[in-house]
Amino acid sequence: MRASDKAYAALREDIIEWRLAPGTVLAEVEQSERLGVSRTPVREALGRLSAEGLTTAAGGRGVVVTDISLEDIDELFELRETLEGKAAALAAVRGERPVFERLHAELLRAPEMLNDSDPARHDYYALVGRLDEAIDEAISNSYLAQAMRSLRVHLVRVRRLAADDAERLQAAAAEHAAIAEAIAAGNPRLAEAATTVHLHRSLSHVKATHTPH
Repeated sequence: MRASDKAYAALREDIIEWRLAPGTVLAEVEQSERLGVSRTPVREALGRLSAEGLTTAAGGRGVVVTDISLEDIDELFELRETLEGKAAALAAVRGERPVFERLHAELLRAPEMLNDSDPARHDYYALVGRLDEAIDEAISNSYLAQAMRSLRVHLVRVRRLAADDAERLQAAAAEHAAIAEAIAAGNPRLAEAATTVHLHRSLSHVKATHTPH
C-alpha cells in the first residue's frame, strides 16, 4: 500500500468512527508523526478527504474535520432516498434473484443474533454491507453505484450519532429483509417503497436519539 493510501485509510477511519471529532485540526506535521509517514502523503490524503467532504480548509487554522448538523442529516437523507430508492428499483429489474433470496433469508435470521455486544453488531453491519454491494452490482450503473458509495461514507458518521439500541437494530434488520425480498421478487415499486420506509424510520431514529458532539 502506498504511503498516501495508508494515510488516507487511517484518517478516514478515524473521522468516520469519531476518533477525530468535528473541528479537529489536522496538522500535517502532527499527522505524519502519528501515522509514521512523511508530510507529502498526508497532504495527498487530506486532499482526498476534502474531496469527499470529510475535511475542509478553515482559513488560517489549516485543514479541519467537518461537522454534521441536523440540517446536514436532512439533506443526506433527501439524497439517500433518491439514490437508494432508484437503485432498489433497478436491482429488482436487473438483479439475480437467487442472490437476494439468500440475503433475504440471512436478514430474516439477523434479529436472533442481535444483542448489545459489539461483535454481533459488527456481523449485522457486515450483512447489510453485503446487501449494499449486491444492489450496487445488480444495478449495472457505475455512476449511480459510485454516488451511493460516496454518500455512505457520511451515513456511517451519522449512524454514530444515534443510539443504536438492539430494538432499533432488529427493526432495521426486518426492513432490510423486506427490501431484499422485494428485489428477489422482481418488484421494483415494492423495492423502492420498502427502501423509503426504511429510510424514513432510520431518519426518525437518528433525530430522536442523536447526541451532539
